[in-house]
Amino acid sequence: MSGHATPIPMTARRAGPLRGQAHVPGDKSISHRALILGAMAVGETRIEGLLEGEDVLDTARAMRAFGAQVEALGAGRWSVRGVGVGGFAEPAQVIDCGNSGTGVRLIMGAMATSPITATFTGDASLCGRPMGRVTDPLALFGARAHGRAGGRLPMTVVGAADPVPVRYGVPVPSAQVKSAVLLAGLNAPGETVVIEREATRDHSERMLAGFGAQVSVAQGPEGRIITLTGQPELRPLDIVVPRDPSSAAFPVCAALIVEGSDVLVPNIGLNPTRAGLFATLREMGADLTYENLREEGGEPVADLRARFSPDMAGIEVPPERAASMIDEYPILSVVAAFARGRTMMRGVKELRVKESDRIDAMAQGLRAAGITVDEGEDWWAVTGRGQGDVPGGVTVQSRLDHRIAMSFLILGMASNRPVTVDDASPIATSFPVFEPLMAALGAQIARDNA
Repeated sequence: MSGHATPIPMTARRAGPLRGQAHVPGDKSISHRALILGAMAVGETRIEGLLEGEDVLDTARAMRAFGAQVEALGAGRWSVRGVGVGGFAEPAQVIDCGNSGTGVRLIMGAMATSPITATFTGDASLCGRPMGRVTDPLALFGARAHGRAGGRLPMTVVGAADPVPVRYGVPVPSAQVKSAVLLAGLNAPGETVVIEREATRDHSERMLAGFGAQVSVAQGPEGRIITLTGQPELRPLDIVVPRDPSSAAFPVCAALIVEGSDVLVPNIGLNPTRAGLFATLREMGADLTYENLREEGGEPVADLRARFSPDMAGIEVPPERAASMIDEYPILSVVAAFARGRTMMRGVKELRVKESDRIDAMAQGLRAAGITVDEGEDWWAVTGRGQGDVPGGVTVQSRLDHRIAMSFLILGMASNRPVTVDDASPIATSFPVFEPLMAALGAQIARDNA
């Protein structure tokens, strides 16, 4: 599957028990950051377990365009020879970030304090997403951005020739915005300070420290305060990328709703800023356990075992948990459809500006499949029908969104009638082995044009 290819309709049908191990790809957030920081270090960074989905491959191509030597060594093994902080060359061509909001926003931050100019574009979904949330703080460093109406791609960013450090309070919980500002701060003199009222995924802070940057985190009356000292010489690292909890969510949730299932998902990153879904599922009554808890590369890791859970109940998800599971609300809403009672999700306005309006996309599709959904600007609620009572029998639009496509295919695996997704090609952006992995567990998912 390819996020840049012709549409691929796919249909999921009710399956027998899912059994076995699901070796999901490497963490996408960490993969992006490993490539970018490797390109800004001096020397060779070696990466094991890199996610080789389209989103990350687009970031690898971008780092080459900025002058780093980026080489695939095989089976998730990559080498990045960096150019140092402030050493980016001006790209000769437009930087195409495909479907990746993370990639484009972090790369903009990384180049915004160098005296170079770069033009960014992406697919139809990415070109519809707002970039002002990143370009506004980057302007404080001295960078300038010129894009389409509403701050949308294609967009040209003119880096600051004489950057200044900034102190910036992130207006909405966003690891992308926070990370873009921190990356820009690397090539600004003095201290750049980022303040977030709600903690978001902290991979950037952890990895910056690993590469040798001076970064500190403190809690203050304004919130979480991250201070970065600019213009360091980053040292190269050997990085082992843990497996992606956002990808693990799909086989885990499928096992919970498909009768008789027992699935082990090994080596999943359980960074507390990413693991909100698993805590939520356990509160709903899911049979989900952590095995072999350990630490790898500064990140907590475990094997997840998920078993069929017919007695799950709807809950109110704490709104302060939203930042730790923002990408997992679509698949959570599918699980909620098979639970008893109402699952309320608040504080999720960020879902409106993801690859699609994910609240609207899931609400429309779930309603068509026979599920009651209520929604507001920053909340939605799914009233579950319980195990064995979800009608299905619909064709839904993926809206060029990989998580919408995968969520509805999981829905079809436990619904009474098949569920078809009009275009599953975007799945390749984050989970290129989704089809064979799910098939190996026993899922019945087929391409309609096969």
